[in-house]
Amino acid sequence: MIVLEISSNIENIVYLLSASLFIIGLKKLASPATARNGNRLASIGMLIAIIITIVKYTDTNFEWIIIGFFIGGILGLLLSRYVQMTAMPQLVAVFNAFGGGASALVAIYELMYSREPITGAFTLASIAFATVVGSVTFTGSFIAFGKLQGIVSTRPILLPLRNYLNLILLIAIIAFAIALSIPNISSINFLYILIGLSLIVGLLIVIPIGGADMPVVVALLNSYSGIAGAGAGFVLNNPVLIISGSLVGASGLILTRIMTKAMNRSLANVMLGGIGVEDGSTQSGSDENRPVKSLNTEDAAMILGYAESVIFVPGYGLAVAQAQHQINELANLLKDKGTNVKYAIHPVAGRMPGHMNVLLAEANVPYDELKDLDEINSEFDRTDVAVVVGANDVTNPTARTDSSSPIYGMPILNVDRAKSVIVLKRSMASGFAGVENELFFLEKTNMLFGDAKDSIEGMTREIRDLD
Repeated sequence: MIVLEISSNIENIVYLLSASLFIIGLKKLASPATARNGNRLASIGMLIAIIITIVKYTDTNFEWIIIGFFIGGILGLLLSRYVQMTAMPQLVAVFNAFGGGASALVAIYELMYSREPITGAFTLASIAFATVVGSVTFTGSFIAFGKLQGIVSTRPILLPLRNYLNLILLIAIIAFAIALSIPNISSINFLYILIGLSLIVGLLIVIPIGGADMPVVVALLNSYSGIAGAGAGFVLNNPVLIISGSLVGASGLILTRIMTKAMNRSLANVMLGGIGVEDGSTQSGSDENRPVKSLNTEDAAMILGYAESVIFVPGYGLAVAQAQHQINELANLLKDKGTNVKYAIHPVAGRMPGHMNVLLAEANVPYDELKDLDEINSEFDRTDVAVVVGANDVTNPTARTDSSSPIYGMPILNVDRAKSVIVLKRSMASGFAGVENELFFLEKTNMLFGDAKDSIEGMTREIRDLD
């Protein structure tokens, strides 16, 4: 089976190098200033792992591996260059699906086409584990992609007796996984059943979760894809796959925990498919046509031009409008006039952790001006103007007061406590959670309707004219 003899010592050293690069790269991803280099190091680590694995284990169909290598590389290059930052959450969801699916396929192939019959209980258990987690991740991630893309309804889809159905499916999966892991009674039919049940569970645990919680779901599914990869590593007895999968799984789970805490959500609720979500709790707000105060760019510029302190609150709308460079230009103009400028970044601004930080860093916004929720919330009371650019659910005071709202309990940015509020928005449409934002109807709030980029450019011109 071995094409080229490689000593186990050399192999282990190379795998250790690869794993070290993964760990260093992951550490560097914690900061926007070092994230790019961290990504490069992790990529180099994966390339090294792929090369050493191919050299050591490949005996036939070498050309197919080369073809797959180039196809994957070209697809990755095209996606990195042409997928918009606004679609990054959807892309991550798709990558999670492919990662989980690949791990499941590795385990399935090993059981079905292994040259020697697999009789070890641990290996069989690893196959069952990788198949289950990978299949759940595959369908769950595609449903998450559909909700983020608007293909699937962002409202929770609540099936009758869903909790009982999930419980029955879970018990069945555990039973067949145990049966598959016992050498004397193991059967390929058990594998087929596990695949089918797991694919269904992946579907059922995501559809009851509303759009507002999709960032949490994507983070959790990212963790699942890593765990599935680690399971595939045990199947193949490949240390670097075990290490890398464990790193992804652990970091994804930590991120999920941080996000659930930031959004006041239960981790068990997300993991088990919306347990505790009540029918009829998915709607909030009134359908009546309520009046709002609106203004034009000239009036908005007048308010900003004489403000001593301004907090910008960017959201998904800013990402859609690609207005990060314009908002930085406006902020620099205000700073030149002596205004104290900061940015309030909600943990899920942009539908994905770190999404907004990357966008603003791309526009050369200073890192020290980016403040997270805990840092900035106490400052809104002392701020002259809060400028909300395309943010919706994360600024909605309903999260504090309306227990029937799907966003109730979610920590929000205290925009409503600023002395004056300007909201840049295309229309009065609700946010991703599908609820009406009470911030828009406050006496202190002024709505500036239109494309965010055009509105910011207009305010910038008007402020220059004030001089």
